[in-house]
Amino acid sequence: MSHDTHQYAPQTPAPRALRNGLGTTALILGIIGALSGVIPLMFWLAGLLGLIALILGLSGRGRVKRGEANNKGVATTGAVLGLVAMILSVVGAYITFAAVSDAVDELDKTIKDSAPKTPGADKSGKGGSAAKGKGLAADDSSVYDDKLKVTVSAPKTFKPSEFAGHTEGNKAYQVTVVIENGGTKKFDAALVTVGARAGKDGVAAEQLYDDKVGTGFTGSILPGKKATVVYGFDAPADAKDLTVEVSPGIDHEAAQWELKL
Repeated sequence: MSHDTHQYAPQTPAPRALRNGLGTTALILGIIGALSGVIPLMFWLAGLLGLIALILGLSGRGRVKRGEANNKGVATTGAVLGLVAMILSVVGAYITFAAVSDAVDELDKTIKDSAPKTPGADKSGKGGSAAKGKGLAADDSSVYDDKLKVTVSAPKTFKPSEFAGHTEGNKAYQVTVVIENGGTKKFDAALVTVGARAGKDGVAAEQLYDDKVGTGFTGSILPGKKATVVYGFDAPADAKDLTVEVSPGIDHEAAQWELKL
């Protein structure tokens, strides 16, 4: 009794499909990320895509090492482009934030330059600042941003002429106002106005005019020069203080001096 012997050839296993998707995706995202990095304000997209491309590219290289993929060059290129995109993202963010900061500083400077000039106490430290709501004392100076300096002296009694406008029963006082131009441009002194109030009720102290007082400022004051004018005011006899306000013009805020009588 005979038996047939059948011989079977060993079967070759089917080749495993290569998984090249990570490397290809990394390359595409790396290209887009790098291009985004050179476009202003797109640094955020470049950073995001670059990070993803770098991770996917390194993962794709890992698959190549394990024999699961064969696109090593593509995965490597994607990872490199991802790194480039991230670097461009950092550079773009720095440039953008620096530009915004410069723009804000320039805007602040423009606002400050366009704001009215405000007076303050002089460098001697005497008195307070008119800008802070405090009146200056006698012989204090109000110094402005353009280096214009206004000083008012202590009041002195005087005898006005009969045509000066003095009211019988009041007292006449004179104060000296000095304006010094420490800036680089001439100052139009014709725009200067000086007024006063007297006593606890702050009644208007009428200005007196004669050959000694009340002429007012005229013309211009050149850089490095000063001008001096004596003003006369009529105050109630019982007044204990005199508030003198000097307004150098529309470009300068008025300042006040609280003077003891």
